[in-house]
Amino acid sequence: MSALVLAVLLSLVSAVAYAAAAIVQERVAASAPTSAYAPVRRPAWWGSVTLNGLGATLHVAALAYGPLTLVQPMGALTIVFALPMSALFIHRRAGAAAWRGAVMATVGLAGLLALTSGADARGVAMGARLILAASGFAAVAALFVASRALHRAATRSVLLATAAGAAFALASVLTKSVAEDWQSGLPLGELPVLLATAGFATAGLLLSQASYRGAGLAAPLATVTVVNPVVAAAVGLTLFGESFRYGPAGTAIALGFGVVAAGGLILLTTERLAAARRSPLVMTSGPAPAPGAAGSRGDGRDQTATPPALR
Repeated sequence: MSALVLAVLLSLVSAVAYAAAAIVQERVAASAPTSAYAPVRRPAWWGSVTLNGLGATLHVAALAYGPLTLVQPMGALTIVFALPMSALFIHRRAGAAAWRGAVMATVGLAGLLALTSGADARGVAMGARLILAASGFAAVAALFVASRALHRAATRSVLLATAAGAAFALASVLTKSVAEDWQSGLPLGELPVLLATAGFATAGLLLSQASYRGAGLAAPLATVTVVNPVVAAAVGLTLFGESFRYGPAGTAIALGFGVVAAGGLILLTTERLAAARRSPLVMTSGPAPAPGAAGSRGDGRDQTATPPALR
């Protein structure tokens, strides 16, 4: 089995784990709206942390065998897998537009994979890594501060999800830089990079949890799914010297496939948001219905769509 094939397989399983974690995170956010970042008292949230940890472990393994320009776009399959999984486990059906979006995203990813070069990435100096980490933390912090000034849940969710996607991408970039040095032994000087990687991964987890509050599953997950590979691929192409096949022409075609994949993700988001407007109690985490209203137990707690295991 070639290194690229192994990287693809590991990325596929990682995307399944991330999709399951996202579904659980959204349901926890819907049923515990007062705990925005880390609802540590909810066993289901710890289950999502475990699933995210599994996905991250497989993702790190994939980065050890494949380039960023291959592994990161595979993460877009998270939202594609989330469709049938949400329908199966929480009875949330996807419409025709969502499936068209899933097909477009898959075609776009397939094109990117076909054009990905297996050439080895070049090493990155420690100084450049630390500058990248500092700049990344500043950007994520700026997005977080900007989100705090917003009152509309949808806009705030998009900013938080953008910050989460950037944090996850930078964690992957730094992980890749460490993996490149692992073959020759891991020197003690890598400790600052490892700490920064852990910081980005933790920030991504907490910010993604907060992004689901009041916004449902599709919009935050799609935002993270798009921002993550875009940021990581941009760094991979510039900092690591990665490339696509066939030179500038291949890069242009790869960008076209990226647009197709992004269009698919937009369709997915649009369909889910439309479904949320049709069934606000099921798709969003708004205030609980009044006592005696449909979907209420009479004690003010929403009983619409949260499975018993997640309550």
